[in-house]
Amino acid sequence: MEELELICFQLITFAGEAKSAYMNAIQRAKLGYYEEAENLIQEGNEAFLNAHKVHAELIQKEASEEENIIPNILLIHAEDQLMGTETCKIMVNELIEAYKRIDALEKKNK
Repeated sequence: MEELELICFQLITFAGEAKSAYMNAIQRAKLGYYEEAENLIQEGNEAFLNAHKVHAELIQKEASEEENIIPNILLIHAEDQLMGTETCKIMVNELIEAYKRIDALEKKNK
C-alpha cells in the first residue's frame, strides 16, 4: 500500500509539472514568444513522459500479477490528473497554432 501511495504521488507530481509548463506555454505564446512557448512545451512533455513511465510500470505490475492493485481515491485522483494533463497538452498545442495563425494574419493585414 505504501508503494502504491508513492507511485500515486509521483504521478500527481509529474502531471502537475507538465500541466504547469503547458499553461505557461500558452501565456508566452499569447504574447508572441513562440520559442519560449516551445521550450515550455518540451519541458512539459518531459514531465508528462515521466508520469507516463510511472503509470506504465504500475500497469505492468498488475498485468504480470506481481501485485493486485486495489483502486483507492488517491489512485483515482492520480489517474484523473494524468488524463487531464493529456487533454491540456492537446489543447495547448492547438491554441498555440491558433495564436501563430492570428499573428500571421494580423501582420499580413497591416
